[in-house]
Amino acid sequence: MSSATLGWAGIARLGLVQASLGAIVVLATATMNRVMVVELALPAMLPGALVGLHYMVQILRPRFGFGSDVGGRRTPWIVGGVATLGVGAVLASIAIAWMDSFRLGGIVLAILAFVVIGMGVGAAGTSLLVLLAKRVDEHRRAAAASMVWVMLIVGFVITSIVVSKVLDPYSSGRLFALTCGVSATALVLTLVAVYGLEITEAGAAAPSASMQASAAQPSFGEALAQVWREPQARRFTIFVFVSMLAYSAQELILEPFGGAAFGMSPAQSAQLSAVLHGGALLGMILVGIACSFVGGPRLGSLRTWTVMGCVASALALLALTAAGWVGSSWPLKSNVFALGVANGAFAVAAIGSMMSLAGSGRQSREGVRMGMWGAAQAVAFGLGGFCGAAASDLARMLIPAPGLAYGVVFAAEAALFVFAARIAAGILPATMPARQQPPARTMGVLASQERTV
Repeated sequence: MSSATLGWAGIARLGLVQASLGAIVVLATATMNRVMVVELALPAMLPGALVGLHYMVQILRPRFGFGSDVGGRRTPWIVGGVATLGVGAVLASIAIAWMDSFRLGGIVLAILAFVVIGMGVGAAGTSLLVLLAKRVDEHRRAAAASMVWVMLIVGFVITSIVVSKVLDPYSSGRLFALTCGVSATALVLTLVAVYGLEITEAGAAAPSASMQASAAQPSFGEALAQVWREPQARRFTIFVFVSMLAYSAQELILEPFGGAAFGMSPAQSAQLSAVLHGGALLGMILVGIACSFVGGPRLGSLRTWTVMGCVASALALLALTAAGWVGSSWPLKSNVFALGVANGAFAVAAIGSMMSLAGSGRQSREGVRMGMWGAAQAVAFGLGGFCGAAASDLARMLIPAPGLAYGVVFAAEAALFVFAARIAAGILPATMPARQQPPARTMGVLASQERTV
């Protein structure tokens, strides 16, 4: 029996892939970051630059998406991406071991490793989102986005627990063994998760059709230019960049704000990040439920939640600006929790919108579109943390009161969210709520192009 769409079990299986990605990424960008700074006493600039490098490499996402468009299948790119990510993480663990005795060689290997990590994340992440976009019914997309992003957080949490048990006391050998184990487990989970999701419908006839489609494909440059000329795709790329720049800029300055403006200890300010992420998780779940199960034409609209999430994030950031003025009497944790809920709601709605728009425009360009949006997101994340920290340093140089200085930066981030909301309101279709099925013509195209589950 064939089906053009994924059910909840299929979506959950792809969530395992996201959890696998999260497990390796958190090991490379968080655990190894800490080891370089604390155990090896290296400048924090080095791991910061390496993490930024892995984001910048993901500017190749449109090329990875084009490759999956030409081949017509996404699962080889997902499996290959997770395998590449695992190899990069293992190389990074070797680089850290080298840094003890041969620092320059270890740094050079670490640079190569984080390039490989970025390539793996880009290849797997892009094709995973395209597969979800093409194989999930419109009314399930918000819940699917919530599910896979919750699974990403699950991957973070499980790996963090394993690290706390295995890596104490620290040794480079333990880190290498742990990285190998996590990477191998992630690859096995990915292979199990994607097995059979792209079975060809016509058997032996499918490869011939695929070769014909590949022969008709333009070059990557031509395909990217075609997508960039689509007004909706181009404007949505700008929306993704602006909104994700605002989203990422707040993370690195929230804890310093708590310490400088509210006198919090390191442990107390660390709780702010936990409160923020807890609120984001709740926001993701609420939007998934509202759009896919209980929302009406308005409450079930991805456009509504994307715009509302951006506006609510702006309001929460403006409230943090006020917190800098008021001081210790301000309900800071409640404010941060509200920011997290708004961020989570916006993020899931934006990803759901991304999935809905991936098939709009010229056919057989879903991977290029998703790759272009993923590249915009990755570059924004790479720049966001640096820009937020740099802006806060500049503000503190110009404004003696730390609370007011951070407040200026929060206000600037709020302005970015308002700008993003305005872009989203102008490009996302108001007539396509998340609960509405795609038109029959679109379903026909999907049914003719897609393989069975």
